[in-house]
Amino acid sequence: MDVSQFFHRMLHAFDTPEPAPLPELDERLALGTLLVRAAMTDERYAVSEIAQIDKLLSRLFDLGPIEAAKMRATCERIDRGAPDNVDLAHLIQNTVSAEARLDACEALWEVALADGELEHREAELIRNVRDALGLDEQDELAARQRAEDALSN
Repeated sequence: MDVSQFFHRMLHAFDTPEPAPLPELDERLALGTLLVRAAMTDERYAVSEIAQIDKLLSRLFDLGPIEAAKMRATCERIDRGAPDNVDLAHLIQNTVSAEARLDACEALWEVALADGELEHREAELIRNVRDALGLDEQDELAARQRAEDALSN
């Protein structure tokens, strides 16, 4: 190895590899990203919220635990550059059934309540997303009750 090769290697020895490109945003990734945002809204990304997101992704999309964790990690990366919450919710509204939109609202409540503390910013995020999902206040209240029931079991 000559001196120039040595210096080239030394100069680039600590370069970080380019991250894998993000997949195209679909309704599943949009919901996952909203779940991540709901968990991070209070500026605490608690382990209980992370576990709840993985559990929800597994249940909603029939994923194994490792696949769900990988999907959550992808959603965390998407969160950094994804559209705003309303745009993500509109993507969901335009591609899934009313029942699936109710499930999405319930999942958001499960994440918001997972750490045992509901902050106003979390509830505000859910209200904004609820409207963009085409749901009404009664739908949201029912989704919240189902989330509370699910978390108490």
